[in-house]
Amino acid sequence: MNKPAEIKKPAKRKRVNVRRPDVMTLVQEEVEKHYHSPIVEKLREHGGSLTIGKTTVRLAEQFGFCYGVERAIDLAYAARRVFPGQRIFLIGEIIHNPEVNRQLSDMDIVSLPWKELTADYDQLTEDDVVIVPAFGAPTNFTDKIEEQGCHIIDTTCGDVMKVWRRVRTYAKTGMTSLIHGKRGHEETRATASRATGTDGKGHYLVVLTLEETDYVCNFIRNGGDSAEFLAKFEKAHSEGFDPKIHLREIGVANQTTMLKSETEEIQKRVRIAITDRDGNADNFQMFDTICGATQERQDALFDMLNKPMDLLLVVGGYNSSNTTHLVEIGNENLPTYFIREASCLESLETVVHFDLEAKDEIESPNVLAGFDEREATIGITAGASCPANLIEETIVRVLGLRGILRKQIEEA
Repeated sequence: MNKPAEIKKPAKRKRVNVRRPDVMTLVQEEVEKHYHSPIVEKLREHGGSLTIGKTTVRLAEQFGFCYGVERAIDLAYAARRVFPGQRIFLIGEIIHNPEVNRQLSDMDIVSLPWKELTADYDQLTEDDVVIVPAFGAPTNFTDKIEEQGCHIIDTTCGDVMKVWRRVRTYAKTGMTSLIHGKRGHEETRATASRATGTDGKGHYLVVLTLEETDYVCNFIRNGGDSAEFLAKFEKAHSEGFDPKIHLREIGVANQTTMLKSETEEIQKRVRIAITDRDGNADNFQMFDTICGATQERQDALFDMLNKPMDLLLVVGGYNSSNTTHLVEIGNENLPTYFIREASCLESLETVVHFDLEAKDEIESPNVLAGFDEREATIGITAGASCPANLIEETIVRVLGLRGILRKQIEEA
């Protein structure tokens, strides 16, 4: 009897380096065409402020694309150049900006589901190209596309990978990773998958708010009902997590785009709780894993808020974590509108914007409506995933509502 032929699995495909000099020259031209803004560059050269008549527009010193975002976009564009005739897929979104993701869609780069592995991944072949986004992806996703033998373009941000190294170290030493982040966010999911360690035996817990942190700290000090704890943090902890065991030793990490002051407060509260329980902080570790670009944009906004303004516009994707935190900072200080693009400024009377409490886009009266005959100063900033062309369109739109033409802006 003949033995059945062995079915060979495709060989795991190595990551592909598409940053060839000839390709990147063409990519830079294309990216420049899509996202460059001469008006934004002009304002940067003049200290970030422009006054025409009774209207002043002020830009934060740091805003818009960071290096990690630029690199991810460059690699995605380069992938299409290097593989012009092949199917190219992307796990979820490259970054959290609708304009950028639309451009990739126009280049026939197809978005795959990112919340769970679906049958779509079973259909991938050795000829296909898969882009890993700037947030990274959970290990079960990267393992799957490797097993399918795909060409892989990994655009994961270097700052995110630093966090991964940290949580792997925690797992190796038996510490539980306490991750400050949004449990459903792509980056936090990717980090959590690394927090279980190379052997899969490590543990993690994701906390978002100070209220959740205080609940954890109370359990650290006094113990409590494990079932209640696990219900409160459903889908925010590792498999087999036992709060009575896995809160003994804690190492704090975070989603890189969180508000730094909040992460620091979480670190402080957990450290104090462990010290109260143990008499010292030997079972606590922390590591500053806030992205440098995120911190620069937060600091620049704080600086800008030291000067009087009537209104703040924050431009970016509504699902962008680092942009959301800029909105939170603005809301504490002055009227702030979170807009995805210039068209959200419908008129002097109406603005369509994202409301953080309602978690939805709403329509509100425009603060500028009462400024027809008086001076007005409008601040503008944007998160690390917002391209300069969208910021330019916002500048042109807000000045246009004040009767100032684009030509006047370009000549100013």
